[in-house]
Amino acid sequence: MTWPDPATAIGTTHPLKGPHHPVTEPATGDRLTTVTLAAPEDVEPAAEAAHTAQHAWAAAPHFDRAAVLRRAGDLFADHDHHHPALKDWLVREAGSIPGKADFELHVAAQECYEAAALASRPAGQVLPTEEQRLSYTRRVPVGVVGVIAPFNAPLILSIRSVAPALALGNAVVLKPDPRTAVCGGLALAAVFAEAGLPEGLLQVLPGGAEAGQALVTDPHIPVISFTGSTDAGRAVGEAAGRHLKRAHLELGGNSALVVLEDADLDAVISAAAWGSFFHQGQICMTTGRHLVHASLYEEYVERLAVRADELTVGDPHRERVHLGPLIDRGQLGKVHGLVGASTAGGARLAAGGAHDRLFYRPTVLAEADDLTPAYTEEVFGPVAPVRPFGTDDEAVALAAASPYGLAVGIVTADPARGLDLADRIPTGIVHVNDQTVNDEAVAPFGGVAASGTGSRFGGEANLDAFTELRWTTVRGGAARHPF
Repeated sequence: MTWPDPATAIGTTHPLKGPHHPVTEPATGDRLTTVTLAAPEDVEPAAEAAHTAQHAWAAAPHFDRAAVLRRAGDLFADHDHHHPALKDWLVREAGSIPGKADFELHVAAQECYEAAALASRPAGQVLPTEEQRLSYTRRVPVGVVGVIAPFNAPLILSIRSVAPALALGNAVVLKPDPRTAVCGGLALAAVFAEAGLPEGLLQVLPGGAEAGQALVTDPHIPVISFTGSTDAGRAVGEAAGRHLKRAHLELGGNSALVVLEDADLDAVISAAAWGSFFHQGQICMTTGRHLVHASLYEEYVERLAVRADELTVGDPHRERVHLGPLIDRGQLGKVHGLVGASTAGGARLAAGGAHDRLFYRPTVLAEADDLTPAYTEEVFGPVAPVRPFGTDDEAVALAAASPYGLAVGIVTADPARGLDLADRIPTGIVHVNDQTVNDEAVAPFGGVAASGTGSRFGGEANLDAFTELRWTTVRGGAARHPF
């Protein structure tokens, strides 16, 4: 795995001043490489360099910007030919199974292609006016966008902000999680450099919370795009508010899958297992609460537990498995602690609840209620708490009884009934007859309440996220006023 070489500090215009940091493989604990982290004092020169480069980029013809994005999309789409090691980085550095790595690379390509189309979107509207003048709106780049991305889907959760921000004429300072510094940051810089992105426009600063704080407060960065935990998002939003910055916050979740009495269990169990166990449950959209009609509840728990026991867990680089490792021991401690507290509080362990090193077994908890920590909190692990309900009203009340509001899935033989229930549950995303883990570059993505500030990424939502709407008027001569 020699590409990209983190030692070259790809994507930065100056040597970083932070400590050396080992990038380890969660499945084995082996060191994959060593990167230099960004210190807080690295943010200012990176932001200044991005600010300087941005002016010429914003003035470039839209088709030049689009061409760079299309070439980047082609490099991601044909990674087997151009950069086969990129998939290995996603598998080994992030603990992804190969199918999940393929999905991230596919989405990365689509994000670039969709972003390329943004460059030629109509930039504004002509407005009616009472005066003898031309009055119109125009979307203009914000300047420099600060992107803070997490470890769990490192390529997707970086590229979904980086690509549209660049396409719309901005520069970007990207801070990936140091645990996934390569596939969440340095690899993007390498791809965009090969695609022809001018130097200085994408600055990559792997680093910790202190570097993130400096990013949020830097005066050259007016917009922050943050994806991560709700607690960290509150701190980012608070700091951004003090500095009068726009902060797009995509935060945690504890999404519900509502299974009505007319659902087909043969299909539901597959979807339910995917929703809770895909990428070891380390997805913000993970199905964290299974709400099942009482008439199906016992069979549902039994069949989901059987499916969980059938799934294989192991090293995704060296074995053919369904689940890989959790990202690190800190995450393992959180997951296992919540499972232990839940069973101690009365939940029944129907499957799983055990681990070998960072390999956590898919876990099913029955008899979950409001006192079950793994039901009420975001676990970010492969844990499926199941709770029965009796009526549609009770299902709606249970689904809505969460501080989060990211996604909900509703499974029923009557789609109209599913839509009716969905209208009563506050959430940013709804899937009728599917589980909660879905993502497409063309769709607006984001949550409400503790899942985010209502900001959206994807499709036309990117226009609102990464441009300012400017009102302009033009007269044929200087205006005269009564004074």
